[in-house]
Amino acid sequence: MDLIWLIPLLPGIGAAVNGLLGVRFFSRQVSGLVACAAMAGALGVSIYAFIQLLGVEPAARVHDVVVATWIPRIPLLLTDGTLGALEVPWGLRLDPLSGMMILVVTGIGFLIHVYSTAYLHDEPRGGYARFFCYLNLFCFFMLMLVLGSNFLVMFVGWEGVGLCSYLLIGFWYQKKSASDAGKKAFLTNRVGDFGFILGVFLVLMTFGSLDFRVVAEQAAAMPIELQFGTLSLICLLLFVGATAKSAQIPLYIWLPDAMEGPTPVSALIHAATMVTAGVYMVGRNAVLFSHAPIILEVVAIVGVLTALLAASIALVQNDIKRVLAYSTVSQLGYMFAAMGLGAFAAGAFHLMTHAFFKALLFLCSGSVIHAMAGEQDMRRMGGLRKHLPITFLTMIIGTLAIAGVPPLAGFFSKDEILLKAFLGNKVLWVTAVVTALMTAFYMYRLISLTFFGEYRGPAWGGHDEAAHAGDQVDHGHGVWHGPHESPRAMTVPLMALAVGAIVAGLVGIPAVLGGNNAIEHFLEPSFTVSAAVHADAEHEAPAAAASHEGAAEGAGHAISGGAEVGLMAFSVAIALFGIFMAYRFYVQNPQISEGLAQRWPRAHRLLLNKYYVDEAYDATVISGTMGGARGLWTIDRTIVDGAVNGAGTLTMIASWFSSLTDRSVVDGVVNLVGRTVEKTSFALRLMQTGLIQNYALLMLLGVFAFVTALIFAK
Repeated sequence: MDLIWLIPLLPGIGAAVNGLLGVRFFSRQVSGLVACAAMAGALGVSIYAFIQLLGVEPAARVHDVVVATWIPRIPLLLTDGTLGALEVPWGLRLDPLSGMMILVVTGIGFLIHVYSTAYLHDEPRGGYARFFCYLNLFCFFMLMLVLGSNFLVMFVGWEGVGLCSYLLIGFWYQKKSASDAGKKAFLTNRVGDFGFILGVFLVLMTFGSLDFRVVAEQAAAMPIELQFGTLSLICLLLFVGATAKSAQIPLYIWLPDAMEGPTPVSALIHAATMVTAGVYMVGRNAVLFSHAPIILEVVAIVGVLTALLAASIALVQNDIKRVLAYSTVSQLGYMFAAMGLGAFAAGAFHLMTHAFFKALLFLCSGSVIHAMAGEQDMRRMGGLRKHLPITFLTMIIGTLAIAGVPPLAGFFSKDEILLKAFLGNKVLWVTAVVTALMTAFYMYRLISLTFFGEYRGPAWGGHDEAAHAGDQVDHGHGVWHGPHESPRAMTVPLMALAVGAIVAGLVGIPAVLGGNNAIEHFLEPSFTVSAAVHADAEHEAPAAAASHEGAAEGAGHAISGGAEVGLMAFSVAIALFGIFMAYRFYVQNPQISEGLAQRWPRAHRLLLNKYYVDEAYDATVISGTMGGARGLWTIDRTIVDGAVNGAGTLTMIASWFSSLTDRSVVDGVVNLVGRTVEKTSFALRLMQTGLIQNYALLMLLGVFAFVTALIFAK
């Protein structure tokens, strides 16, 4: 476990090698090999560290590694008025929660790297190396985020994944929609990050430390805030950051547009890893959030509303990746709903299972897009199951998993969340059940439009459908020869993720089905303060500790085994009903769906246009910002620049008058005196002839003048 610093370092080295050397010198094969080897090494170290963690007693499953001193010890005025010291190490912490996350990031990340070597085989050599540089760099920052032992190290990873998201979404920067989507993601995340960093500052002011363990220990000794207070404000600010990073209302708008990036980017960043950072952050600070029940309620409400909103939008979308994008937003809402209900382990469990089946679904969609030479509109697909048997089978597995069909992974994690919602808040439970129904429907709608029915896409050489005769196309990959299964570098990761989507949920089999919910017991120490700390603080805050433990369990009520089985059966029935309705509407009788769209055109148009949320943002926030910017520019140009230019003009006029005065008056007087002296001296100089007779004559005249004056004076 002392080697956990190697886990983020290896992808960082891979990014540096490809970024500095690969774009200039490496072939595609070498660039891909370097990136995949870096991820394979990180995965190996992660597995080794995780096995070591399992060998430790549950209460002691926390291991800290200080890589270096980041901020040295500096004086700090603490909240009680005393002078303390702040020291922030570059520290990494391995515990059950971060252990699960590093396996998800490195394991799924490695498979996506392998998949990408084939998916981007048409990229130029330099662009190919650049892509893997970005992908490795993202994994470096994501691993730093989940391993950081304090808020500042987490924030470095938090900002780093935002940067890499911008780079990867806009990877095809020549395409305006891709570059715009990258900027939209970057700016939206900056809004959330502003709230997050304010929350971090308030944590420092309140607790005098940024270490997660120290903050948790101090928070556990504080009373639960039944009214809005400092802890509530901290949690609210941190949650603002989570709403942007994990695409929740009102900052979810960037995620669907992020589908402009390559499909492996969608699978890694926007399904399995980065978008779960907000959920992970809330779980990491479970003790803090459990002492702010008002904010936990906000988290739950925002989560379930986001889940419902996104699921309803996904019902009518036609772009295969956008359906999955809104599905991701919806499933993230499920996770936040669990966190808000205090079921932190259930939320983290769904995070893990969702990573498998959603990465699988995105990569399957990439395989379909690859097979259709870039086509993403499901209305131009159909009947592809005979052309893409592996993709079809694996995508069916992913669909059944996300729908919650047993015994696949999604069934166990989603059922755990539904159970906690039923015990905690019936309104949230009803909303979550409706969302589950929508999820099953729109996912099997995707399967139906893509793989069942008649082929509706362009024809190719040798295709025997008269309706498309002569419609052979070139999508930029050379002449297209029809839909075909992807190469092994793409299908093998699909099969591996399909296995994960099947078995990942087995670690969370509930007791009513003969299991012991191992994942919940494994993760629970990450959401509580250690037993020793509770023992020390027991005499100070027994009520707070007890309340926290109750919140961590996620339910304040008991339920019988029969009722729990009944809830499971109901959720499965809901999933199967949604699948049946989608099959009925889009395979057996497609006219039904067309008739519904014609019967309720306004509702269909509302969902198709995503409730016009983007338009509302354009009309308010964006237009307001642009209008304000134009107003400030006008003020700057007319008033500020006008004042400066006016002052300059006045200065020029004054200088002209000054120059005129200097030239005409001052210089005139000086020149007049000079000319007068010159002329006078010239006249006087004429008298100095050097001739004696002239001087004698002047003397005589002088005597004559003197005598004359004397005579007249008498």
